[in-house]
Amino acid sequence: MNAAVLSRELAAAVDAPVLDGDAVAPYLLDATEARGLRGRADAVVLARTADDVAGVLTWCYEHDVPLTTRGGGSGYAGGAVPDGGVVVALAGLRSVRSIEPLQWRAEIESGVTTHEVHRLALENGLYYPPDPGAAEQSQLGGNVATNAGGPHAFKYGVTGAWVTGLEVAIAPGELVTFGRGLRKDVAGYDVRSLLVGSEGTLGIVTAVRLRLIPPPQARRPVVAFYGDAAAGTAAVVRAMASGTVPAAIEFLDGAAFAISGRAFPLAVERSGRPAFVVIAEADGSEEEAASGQVLLREALSADAEDVLTPSRPEEVAALWRWRDGMGIAADGYRGGKVSEDVGVPVERLAEVIAATHEAAAAGQLDACCWGHAGDGNVHSSFLFDGGDAAAGLRAAAAAERVFDAALSLGGTVTGEHGIGLVKAAQLPKQLSAAALGIHRAVKQLFDPKGLLNPGKKVA
Repeated sequence: MNAAVLSRELAAAVDAPVLDGDAVAPYLLDATEARGLRGRADAVVLARTADDVAGVLTWCYEHDVPLTTRGGGSGYAGGAVPDGGVVVALAGLRSVRSIEPLQWRAEIESGVTTHEVHRLALENGLYYPPDPGAAEQSQLGGNVATNAGGPHAFKYGVTGAWVTGLEVAIAPGELVTFGRGLRKDVAGYDVRSLLVGSEGTLGIVTAVRLRLIPPPQARRPVVAFYGDAAAGTAAVVRAMASGTVPAAIEFLDGAAFAISGRAFPLAVERSGRPAFVVIAEADGSEEEAASGQVLLREALSADAEDVLTPSRPEEVAALWRWRDGMGIAADGYRGGKVSEDVGVPVERLAEVIAATHEAAAAGQLDACCWGHAGDGNVHSSFLFDGGDAAAGLRAAAAAERVFDAALSLGGTVTGEHGIGLVKAAQLPKQLSAAALGIHRAVKQLFDPKGLLNPGKKVA
């Protein structure tokens, strides 16, 4: 059916607002817009309840219409970019169904932003550790869909480690709960974990049951500067063997620090540009954080040109605001950016960083790397003038070389952004034929018509 008829019939079938025509434009792209990725859709449903989502899925399954789910649109893999059909936007699912401070748990709908989840936990004397970027924009459902990470995933784990239950709209249009929010529950298959990271290809997450914990009393970071990447990556390994469990171990290479260094919030005695920067943090009680900071300083000091140990809360907060802004600084540096999030064994970190700069040189591009060093998760970023389509193509080709390098080092083509549309062709390189066949069988079981976020994850 044509777009006008589709929109009219869909609006008659669901209670939620339906957008069509030019009004769908904001829902056709995500953070991959800078690389020219833009989708198409016949209609957008602004869901306000879980029943709205199930109703849209029912209608789409009855009419064989593709359905793409959209959260905050902050994804870097094109997972929310539609290829025709209907988009269901979850920003209207805003309810905090429950928050139980004494039981350290909450149930929250998918449209609540990451920042709001953090604030809700703190207001109730609790802590929700996952801290993926774009916290003001990204939404809980999207974090679950990609199993999002962040700096403090090193100690606390990615989003899925905090999910104890999910409400999901599954084909052909039913709301189902997997996981009852219990600390222990092994009664059935772990379908909850299967849905975490499934990128909207198996079902649509409408509400999430979360495990929370008391917050650490103190955070004590250490920032160390190195003259070369080899010294910096060796320091990362020493930090892991320091005798404390760091809450985070982050890094920036020299090119990344050159882009963002003017805004660095702490006084630095060294002169000149560092080739590598490591940020490690100890947390816990005041005593645990202080002793952990001492151990991390000792581990990071060897071969370092300068080491900083901020302790005042305002210094620590400023440091992490600066680190969180690295992606935005890279976005604005030249106006165009292709950034991928490969992961490698931590001892191979220097090699994938070198491969990134070699690929950039081959494509006559600028490049920088930063990321979650303790997890071996590198944001390999290629920078070019915005609007330069030829440079954008060279950047995409450079990213292909980094994917191949990561796989050759025993790594993965994505550490936290997901596969989406951008990397759908990469998954067969990482999985064996048998493993890929299992993935496709799972997709067929949940979505026999192939209408849920088609072309994503498992193509």
